[in-house]
Amino acid sequence: MGRQAAAEPGTPVSAAEAFQPFWDAYHTVTDRYAGEPVDRNTLIQGAIRGMIAALGDPYSTYLTSEEYRKSLQGISGQFEGIGAEIATQAGDGTQGCTPLGPDCHLLVTAALADSPAERAGLKSGDLVLETDGTSLDGLTVDGARDRIRGPKGTVVTLTIRRGTAEPFTVSITRDVVQEREVTTKVLAGGTVGYVRLAGFSDAAAIQLTEALAAQVKAGRTRLILDLRGNPGGYVTAARTVASQFIGSGVIFWEQDAQGNQVATEAMPGGVATDPKLRVVALIDGGTASASEIVAGALQDSGRATLVGQQSFGKGTVQQWQELTGEGGAFKLTIARWLTPDKRWINKVGLTPNVMVTLPDPIPAGSDPILDKGLEVLGASAQGDRLRDAA
Repeated sequence: MGRQAAAEPGTPVSAAEAFQPFWDAYHTVTDRYAGEPVDRNTLIQGAIRGMIAALGDPYSTYLTSEEYRKSLQGISGQFEGIGAEIATQAGDGTQGCTPLGPDCHLLVTAALADSPAERAGLKSGDLVLETDGTSLDGLTVDGARDRIRGPKGTVVTLTIRRGTAEPFTVSITRDVVQEREVTTKVLAGGTVGYVRLAGFSDAAAIQLTEALAAQVKAGRTRLILDLRGNPGGYVTAARTVASQFIGSGVIFWEQDAQGNQVATEAMPGGVATDPKLRVVALIDGGTASASEIVAGALQDSGRATLVGQQSFGKGTVQQWQELTGEGGAFKLTIARWLTPDKRWINKVGLTPNVMVTLPDPIPAGSDPILDKGLEVLGASAQGDRLRDAA
């Protein structure tokens, strides 16, 4: 994922002339700037940030030490907060209202297992009225989430209304929480197993394997893998996920700066590799990076039918390099990835085998892409109700 490296000090003699303008600027700033005192580390970090930005690559970036720490937490499926899933709910019970106010409340939909929220007694259906004594009125759900999240070890006090009882306060000490990245359901009267993957952390790959194993053990021979809105994550997790469906062969290729291509093969022992198991993968414009690696492998191998809309189109691999001292780290594009058939989908995306045109607006409570996926599997969502898988 990342590595730490330090180049040899000084400017190589062969590059001295090219670097002279940089050193001229650096010494002029440190010797003659008449504003606030010059902090050398700030200058160095600014120079690194500018060098990475000059590449013009949206996926290569410099982060401070604190930004780097938070970024690693994000792609590992972790965050610092209380571990409660939230949504907005209007007075008539419908979700998705905005902004928060008298007729739009912040709703706790679930407290994650073994999270600070669960230990503090938060329950599904609780309404959050205030954080630390301040009303949430006027905020979006993201703004409210930012208020509730915070560094590990700090305390947030929530004002809660539960049912018709009087509001009460609860103080919760924040901690590092593992996000729930896998959702599993059964559809079509229990005949179709549905697994939604929201990220590609190592924990998510393990959770998905367990969810698929449970679906197969229950005797379901038709499976839906929902990758919609999945921005990606670790390529190692992508290999693990794809290997649950693909028993052997190439999952993806990596091509480095010199044009060398190396294949990443499927790992043995996948839980859903039996060809009798029919698989549909749902994708859309939010399906990117590692999720496209999986979808591309499923498509090229013929293991699954892709249903939905054109995927995002991110065909590059990044690596973090930690810098010594307080220099933070930078993320650099170090390779292209190609599908097993050596397609490079960057800025193009994957084209589904079955394209779904969405109505505008989409009727409330409907999911045309999921409906089409069920249709491809010979199932129907008519009158079906999502329920937790056994």
